[in-house]
Amino acid sequence: MMILIGLVLVFGLVFGGYGLSGGSFGVLLHALPFEGMMIVGASVGAMVVASSGHGLKMVVASLGRAAKGPRWSGKDYADLLALMFELARLQRSKGAVALEAHIENPAGSSIFERYPRILREQETTALIADAFRLLSMNFDDPHQMEDVLSKKIESIHHENLGPVHALHSVTDGLPAIGIVAAVLGVIKTMASVDQPPAVLGMMLGGALVGTFLGVFLAYCIMAPIVARLQHIEDQDLAFAHVIRDVVVAMLNNHPANICVEIGRGNIPPHYRPSFADTETAQRQLAAA
Repeated sequence: MMILIGLVLVFGLVFGGYGLSGGSFGVLLHALPFEGMMIVGASVGAMVVASSGHGLKMVVASLGRAAKGPRWSGKDYADLLALMFELARLQRSKGAVALEAHIENPAGSSIFERYPRILREQETTALIADAFRLLSMNFDDPHQMEDVLSKKIESIHHENLGPVHALHSVTDGLPAIGIVAAVLGVIKTMASVDQPPAVLGMMLGGALVGTFLGVFLAYCIMAPIVARLQHIEDQDLAFAHVIRDVVVAMLNNHPANICVEIGRGNIPPHYRPSFADTETAQRQLAAA
């Protein structure tokens, strides 16, 4: 919703101000389709050249995420704490053997199936399974565990930032591509110097639309979208950090509820479940 409001403000105030100041939309409307075809086409084409098929799919998916917002909601964080509590309690009470069926086949796990939103995210489910698998293999040094999981998380985050980097490159190139379109317009104008001044003015105005469009798309559209995607990815990173912190706390021999409380502290404040709600959920799970 916020991205829609922002775009309405950008287009409304920029073009509204242009119109109120006496600007003519005739030149803009005449040149915009052709200049837009050159600028947008060159930008997309350059990104295709620089990207793989998988990378392009991620870019398209990321544009949808820019509209939807962060992947994880407050309820998802509450579910993660409950899931980690169940796994930590099971590991503490019955040992690593009892966990094996759950971590080797999360899709068939009676614990994971209670949290379908998390189970659908294969990347997150795999991180949880890998962490508990290391526990079952007696990988019991807290510092090494934290280092290993941090590197896994960093690798995942780096891949998820691929669309951000690709779109950032497009943003950087748009003003220059706009100049290219403008230069082509000037070349066309210079080839028509025998035309009346009114015609030449129209042609020069159309050429300048290319410069305007490149800068406008770069700084009023693409740059805010890239910044929003960066923020979303950084915010979603907290989900993986909760998993890491709970597992590391388990290696320090803390009870399951303490491990979960340590993980809860890493959740962004506006998504963080309260201590009372978390404790109530844990009591219900323990009584089940």
